[in-house]
Formats: sequence, C-alpha cells, structure tokens
Amino acid sequence: MKRDFAALQNQHFDLLICGGGVYGAWTAYDAALRGLKVAIVEQGDWANATSSASSKLIHGGLRYLETYDFKLVSKSLKERKMLLHTAPHRVWPLRFGIPIYSHQRMNRLQLKLGLTLYDFLADDTDPNMHHCYFNQKKFTEHFPFLKAHALKAGFTYADAQTDDARLVLELIAGALQAGACCLNYCKLIHLLETNKKADGAIVQDQLTLTELKISAQQIVFTTGSWLAKETPGREWCRLSKGIHLIMPNVLKDEALLLTAQSDGRVFFMIPWYGRTLLGTTDTDFADGDVTIDDADIDYLLAAANDYLAIPWTRSDIIGSIAGVRVLKQDTQPISPNSPSSISRDWELKSAANGAHYAIGGKITSSRQDAARIVDTVCKQLGNHQPCATEGRFLPWAPQDNFANWSTVVQNRATQLGIDAESTRWLIHRHGIRVAEIYRRIELSTELAQRILPSLPFIDADLVHCASTEMVVHLDDLLRRRLPLLILFKLTESELQHIASRVASVMHWSDAQLRQEIEHCYQQWITH
Repeated sequence: MKRDFAALQNQHFDLLICGGGVYGAWTAYDAALRGLKVAIVEQGDWANATSSASSKLIHGGLRYLETYDFKLVSKSLKERKMLLHTAPHRVWPLRFGIPIYSHQRMNRLQLKLGLTLYDFLADDTDPNMHHCYFNQKKFTEHFPFLKAHALKAGFTYADAQTDDARLVLELIAGALQAGACCLNYCKLIHLLETNKKADGAIVQDQLTLTELKISAQQIVFTTGSWLAKETPGREWCRLSKGIHLIMPNVLKDEALLLTAQSDGRVFFMIPWYGRTLLGTTDTDFADGDVTIDDADIDYLLAAANDYLAIPWTRSDIIGSIAGVRVLKQDTQPISPNSPSSISRDWELKSAANGAHYAIGGKITSSRQDAARIVDTVCKQLGNHQPCATEGRFLPWAPQDNFANWSTVVQNRATQLGIDAESTRWLIHRHGIRVAEIYRRIELSTELAQRILPSLPFIDADLVHCASTEMVVHLDDLLRRRLPLLILFKLTESELQHIASRVASVMHWSDAQLRQEIEHCYQQWITH
C-alpha cells in the first residue's frame, strides 16, 4: 500500500468517494470489484474518526429487540454469519455474559425469550453460536470479578469481534488491488458542477498543499459526522457522541453485556488486546472537538462499579477513545427522544446536484449498505454488475481451512520465537500477510520480541506497518495501525524509542522525528 497523489492526475473516474471510514472503504472495494474506475479520498488517515472508535463488534444488537427493530437485528446477524465465514481472521466469535441479579429489570424468563429469538434470527446451526444458561456458581466461575451478592444466575450468548481500524485498512488494500486510487491526507476543497450536476472536485494533498481537479460521473459522501457541518447534510443528521475507556484486564476470553442502573442503558466490557474495553456512552453532540468529559468518565465508572467486586477508579484508566455517530434525523427538528432510542438503520440521500450522501448505519451492516450505494451508482452509470463483496473472502483471508492454516502459522511462530498471544493477534491483524512479517524475522531475529512487555505486539509488526500500510504520521502508526497510544500509558522516552525504530523506514529527518514525537505526546499522552 503506497500513497501516490499523482495517480489522481489527468483521470476521469466513474466514482469519487469522499470519506475513508468503513462505509467509504466498503464502497470503494465493491465498486472497484464491479469494474468501476474509482477514487477515494480521505482528509485525514484511514478510519481516522468514528471508524476507529467503535465498540469493535460485529453483532446483531441484542438491545434492539426491546424496541422491536427485528429487521435491523436480522440484517446484522445475517452479515455477522457471512463475515465469520469470509473473514475468519478479521471477524471472530466472542461470547457475552449477561448476569441475572435479583434487583434488575429483566428477569430470567424475559432474557431467555430474547436470547432464543436472537438465536432464531441468527439462523446459525453451529451450537457454539447459541446461548447457554448457567446457575450462580457456574456463572461466577466465568466472571469471578463480579459482585456475588444478589447474583442469581446468568446467560452467555454469541456475537463477534473485530479490529475496526484494521478492517478499514484491509478494505482499502483490497480496493487498491482492484484498481482504485486511494489517497489518505487528501482533502476535498469543493465540488465542481456543470449544468447544476456534480461532476468533479478540487482536492488538495495535505502534505504538499498541491491541488488537483478530479472529474467523476458519480460522487458519494461517506464522511460521517462531517456531513452535519454543511448543507444539505445538517438537515438529515443527528449526532451522538460515544466514548470508551481502556481499563485493566479482568476478563478471560468472554465479554459482558450489562445494564447501567442509573438509566437502563446497555454497555459492554470487552476483552481487547489484553485490556478491557468499557463503553459506550450515548449523548447528543452538537459541534466542535470530540472530547471526553468528566461526566462521560463518571457515568461509565459508576455503571461498571455497580457490578465489580473491586471497583475501578480514575487512576485505573489506561486510555480512552471518543467517536461521533451519525443518526438519521427525526422528523421533528428537535427530537425529545434520547440518542439511544433512535434506530441505527441507514439510508442513502441524494442532493439536487446528484451527489449521494450515506446517513446513519453501523459497522456490522456497512458492507450491505455500501452495496446499495454501489447499486445506485451502477444503475445511473448503466453498469449491471451485481454486488461483488457478498460471500467473497476478504483480501487477507486465507483460502484454506482457517483452523488448519492457523495451526501452521502458530507452529512457524513458535520456531521464530514469537510468543503465543502475540501470534494470535498477528493472525487477527494481518491474516495471510503474516507471512511477510515472518520473513522480516527470518532476516532479523530480534524483531520477534514484543514492543512493550505487557502488550501482544512485536517489533516486526511495527516495522511492517510503517513500511507497507500508507502511514504518514506517527499517530497513524501508533493509534490506528497498532493502538499502542490508547492501550498503554507511554512515557516520552518510550514514545521516542518506538518512533526512532521506524524513523529510517519513514524517511524522517531528525527535525521531522522530533515534530512527530511532540505531536503524539501532546495529542495522546498529555491531552
């Protein structure tokens, strides 16, 4: 994956996509596979905003059953099943526990009925993907850190997990391979119109400030919360902020779905790279910087501590992430409903000039929604190719039996001196591209060591990402390619040591290196 702004020159595209989150990435990948000439531009890094600040789940949304949104749940569960098959490295099963306490609003029978319906809608014959009931003793064995007082029993059920930023990156790699021009740090300056029809744009390379004119028959905006900043998007969007806290590891290999006692909202505790991902909040967001307020932190800590035998404090917080969801605006200008009560379903809007805008949605169903975007574009272009992503293995997925392939990969890792936990995450992060990382270790055996002892990332992974994954800035590498900046409280000297490891690969001068370290330190460590 190489960044090449000049590739946009003197080109006429069938489709220009603005926005490099998960919706833009799926749209570019599908459209390129259908034979369209595609360009996708992102003003920051790939998955720079909400697409790297999600709950990292591919799930049906159990809570949506309470609002009778069966269509959305069924759609998402169908997608979950397909992705578990076509992207086993990228999307993997994760079981969730639901404790039953004597004081909670949902009793055992209600949960049983809901989970039975969830399994029915999933239509998965694998018994490992069905829910299970456990008495108090057995449930406590699964989650020994929960308060035992008033705990009556519990259920576990199946959903799936991903690394959201890595998913976006893999899709961009697939779009590139299929012939698309993909540029991060490339900003759309303004649209061009002929006879009131959008037919191109002026874009600017954010590294050199060079501007280019792009011609495109169709233009799609998948820019997430940025849609709400300008007409016509602000008329269609409602924004909701969600935050997650990175907490110490208390989970084994199962997550928890819990209900906040203060307001009845669902939140999660999820194992992620050896830490616990706690979230999320759901509050209206108007505009400005996406920050994490004291109220957000207090809400999540209080919600979690209602369940934890040993409560967490602010000093336990390792890191945090915040993102802004785009929801479809209610018909009323100011809705009395909370963001949590608004559907996460998606729609495509078209402006008077013919440009298309993706509104709402969620990461689980983003592929299906992107297929509808490309269907609309293809219809207007007279292209009759069907969706090219449904049932198709992702670009980095092994074509062989995943379990057998994983065993071979793990055995080779042992021979190279890579620890088992780091190997497991290498498989999830890189799929078949893990072979390229192994070749680096064969040439330099010290690259098999962990970057930091407490996290499952090795030096070869760091160098590989810096070399091959369109990294521009240090926080591209340490926040989205490998999320070290939020999983560990790096000191300035540790940050400098890691940055120095990739300075030559990135061709940074001493001055550039100091600038990158200073930016990262101010943005992520002292912020």
